[in-house]
Amino acid sequence: MFITARPIAISMAVLCFFALGFVGVFNELPPFTCCERALIGAVIAYIVTSLVVKILNAVVTSAIIDRYTNGQKEN
Repeated sequence: MFITARPIAISMAVLCFFALGFVGVFNELPPFTCCERALIGAVIAYIVTSLVVKILNAVVTSAIIDRYTNGQKEN
């Protein structure tokens, strides 16, 4: 029941890369600056998304365990 973090994080990083690249192009920045900022943003998005998915997995797992143990106590 775990959510795998890698595919979601990669998708978010690619989306962030292109979004930041387009923002840089529309603001008429040099191509190297656009690439550099987009790459840094994509790396940050990958790390943040990975951490958020791992935290969500921990919370959901904890809730499932609590629900199961509370059900066992009532029976």
